[in-house]
Amino acid sequence: MTRMTSEAERIVVVGAALFDGGRLLAARRSAPADLAGRWELPGGKVETGERPEDALVRELHEELGIDAEPVGRVPGEWPLRTPYVLQVWTARLRPGSPAPRPLQDHDALRWLTPGELWDVPWLDQDVPAVREVGKLPAF
Repeated sequence: MTRMTSEAERIVVVGAALFDGGRLLAARRSAPADLAGRWELPGGKVETGERPEDALVRELHEELGIDAEPVGRVPGEWPLRTPYVLQVWTARLRPGSPAPRPLQDHDALRWLTPGELWDVPWLDQDVPAVREVGKLPAF
């Protein structure tokens, strides 16, 4: 019998659907080894007491060196390894932000147009979220 993870045991991971000029940013993992070479929506864990939107801004600054602004949450939530769940937020670069660059856990970035969305091998756990992102009017 599968036990459901309670709210208290869940750890939310925020992913960014970062849009710029009708393109979506994808980041290629360099670590850990089992994820290296696959692509994901950049982001990371929400710390205790932190709002998901604040975690998104923090993680994008730490991972990509950018100043981003959350826009809205993408409907849905996707399970990762227990106890982690993925929530995705749309985001945009704030005026004056530096261009994204891979700083942590990534070795490449790519801006994808709607027609290129499936040109990269997404991490399996990101595929359902990317499907939802692909339906957004911002894209």
